[in-house]
Amino acid sequence: MSSQSFVWLVTGASRGLGFELTRQLLTSASNTVIACCRNPNSATKLHALQSSAGKLHLISMDVGSEQSMRDSVGMVDAILAGRGIDYLYNNAGIALTDDTPYNFSYSELLEELKINLAGPALLGQLYLPHVEKSQRKVIVNVSSSLGSIGSDKGTKYATYCITKTAVNMLTYKQSKTRPDITVIALDPGFVKTDLAGPNADLEPEESICGVLKVVTSVSIADTGKFFGYNGRELPW
Repeated sequence: MSSQSFVWLVTGASRGLGFELTRQLLTSASNTVIACCRNPNSATKLHALQSSAGKLHLISMDVGSEQSMRDSVGMVDAILAGRGIDYLYNNAGIALTDDTPYNFSYSELLEELKINLAGPALLGQLYLPHVEKSQRKVIVNVSSSLGSIGSDKGTKYATYCITKTAVNMLTYKQSKTRPDITVIALDPGFVKTDLAGPNADLEPEESICGVLKVVTSVSIADTGKFFGYNGRELPW
């Protein structure tokens, strides 16, 4: 990291890759992290990071609740006192079950669309003024190679895949609507988290180490692209 200071807003920060991202960011005094989760008071792992080199602020945000996301803006404004958000990192997401296009739960499809797609979409809208005021002006929508049609991943996890394909289109539309903002979709890889399970390929530390290299090095020339954690551009 450079000697400049940067503000990150990270959703889903209390566990998994959101927590690991927050942990690694806070090793540098140049980073201020606004870590968002549903229950900050019970996020003991996050509280343990308060003594890190970087500055940590915890706020309550439920990405499945429109009102919660709208309410978060006032809390963030109070923290930033006029500063911008350099990196809006839309990490929060769920995968409720392994299903197929002809055997799925209607309610679970709607729930995953709400959290995986509608959440990042609304946060992009709500926090655009904060991103506009920053130096870096970067929005990261966490996607998955499972959402890549070109990667031909087959029938499994249909609902989750559909939501991530939609996130990729959201990224494309955001980048075309505001070409002055760097917006990317990012696949963190198949990582050992609650979401992917213990048999996944990557440790969280390895994934996020790669993710940070990608995210901190992107430029406006990369807007609208879909990257893997290793920096490779992925097919839509």
